[in-house]
Amino acid sequence: MCKNKIQFQPGLSLQSFLSQFGTEDQCRNALVRWRWPQGFVCPSCGHTKYCLLKTRDLFQCNRCRTQISITAGTIFASTKLSLTTWFLSIYLITQSKVSVSALSLKRTIGVSYNTALLIKHKIQQVMKERDDSKPLDAAYIQVDDAYWGGKKRNGKRGRGATGKIPFVAAVSIGDKGRPLAIRFSQVSAFSKKSIKAWADKHLAPKRNVAPMASNASLLLKSVVMNILQ
Repeated sequence: MCKNKIQFQPGLSLQSFLSQFGTEDQCRNALVRWRWPQGFVCPSCGHTKYCLLKTRDLFQCNRCRTQISITAGTIFASTKLSLTTWFLSIYLITQSKVSVSALSLKRTIGVSYNTALLIKHKIQQVMKERDDSKPLDAAYIQVDDAYWGGKKRNGKRGRGATGKIPFVAAVSIGDKGRPLAIRFSQVSAFSKKSIKAWADKHLAPKRNVAPMASNASLLLKSVVMNILQ
């Protein structure tokens, strides 16, 4: 029987994860390696020599005395949770084939519901920002427009309904016609300016772009296709 390559792609087992990130020291050392893959560099003066303030868990530059936390500027900053709790949460959310609810996360990592919800939102925001930083660059891209929400009983329907939020959807298609990546982004309006700004950020130049459906916005079709050709 032919297996779906996406569904059966290799992952990281829980046992392997715990062997790599099961202790606080392992998580901390991983953060140090990711933050300074070539070794410590002071963000203020560029010096590479430092001392470690163990009582406060800070790196201090030997030249300018700047103190740096390995969690500064990350989702772990100013948190009272252990790094092992954060790393396990990241593992559970990213490895699951279905969405992990905040209630399920709460029960698994042993925190309050509000804390679990905050952790989930922060991790998902980082995932979104990482995806948004990589423009869709397949040879063929399909785009479409969509609206979300809106009042149903104020006399207006369709695109003119009050409160509707405009979105642009895009899917990059591989050589065999299979989807590779998607983008679903809120825009301020379906105007030439906002669509151009969205295309400049999310789509690589000189790509073949086509609407997903024949009833897609004429503006969306014309603006995106003119920008990227």
